[in-house]
Amino acid sequence: MEIGIDSFASAMYGSGTLTGVMAMEQLLERIKLADQVGLDVFGIGEHHKKEFLDSATAVILAAAAAQTGRIRLTSAVTVLSAADPVRVFQSFATLDLISKGRAELVVGRGSSVEAYPLFGFNLDDYDALFREKLDLLLKIRDQEFITWSGRFRPALQNQAVYPRPLQQKIPIWLGVGGTPASFARAGTLGLPLMVAIIGGSTHRFRPLIDLYREAGARAGFKPEQLKVGLHSPGYVAGNNEKAVAEYYPGYAELWTKLGRERGWPPVTKPQFDQLIGPQGVLLVGGPEKAAEKLLAHSESLGGISRFTFQMDNAGLTHQQLMKSIELIGTKMIPLVRAAGG
Repeated sequence: MEIGIDSFASAMYGSGTLTGVMAMEQLLERIKLADQVGLDVFGIGEHHKKEFLDSATAVILAAAAAQTGRIRLTSAVTVLSAADPVRVFQSFATLDLISKGRAELVVGRGSSVEAYPLFGFNLDDYDALFREKLDLLLKIRDQEFITWSGRFRPALQNQAVYPRPLQQKIPIWLGVGGTPASFARAGTLGLPLMVAIIGGSTHRFRPLIDLYREAGARAGFKPEQLKVGLHSPGYVAGNNEKAVAEYYPGYAELWTKLGRERGWPPVTKPQFDQLIGPQGVLLVGGPEKAAEKLLAHSESLGGISRFTFQMDNAGLTHQQLMKSIELIGTKMIPLVRAAGG
């Protein structure tokens, strides 16, 4: 199992005096440390909001590529519905050359929809945009010369797309939430699946992941081709008590704020305690608890190939995040690997 971090390049954490320059500098320090201590992957999301600095994902990843040598670098996710697949491919092919073959993409429709009006797209076309653009992106990945036509972009007639990446095929994961059609689509296309589970119990997604694997099998793909990744909030500290004490205040503040915007009730400590319990989604604790819980999550989902923490928007300081990355790399990952994960 690969283990890593996904970041939204948050400018929200710390003392409140953090500038954009400082936040970006610290983010690159965390990616560099993740590479040094043995994490497998680092992902950067895509948002177009004041509190995040990740609107130009490939630019951040290219800067990270110049400071790292081993860790895989991915989007998390690219909002493909609101982007031009040609430019997306060119950006990540360039990243692949800079990183010497370490680029990946996770593409999706986007749970935050601010990109649609920003780039002139209609939310009524939410899924149709994604289907069409995913089709074009996969064709560009697989063929140097493209002949293609669709509704939302001018046609291409025997048009070459450059540069080509170092990897023969840049890995393209399909990022999904809880829509059955999205799981089935990923399986039918034989794409690796990245499941974002941010609340409730992880095991409740097993039927959807079974749907993905069944669709992939019907389409002729082998089980080893149908990779499943899991993205969830979490935080690792020196022990369980320290992790909760450091993580809970910022988590509660963030999700209560989101709740006011979206009609959810405020976060309570009993709710949080349930989420960090054996079946809850949050991986919050010391290295031993985090490793044990991740292995249990993997078993409940029929085996996962990748897990990524999301932890930099819960009010944690740069120093706390750096220490957590160190513990994940030096303590938690060895425990997972020793147990066969």
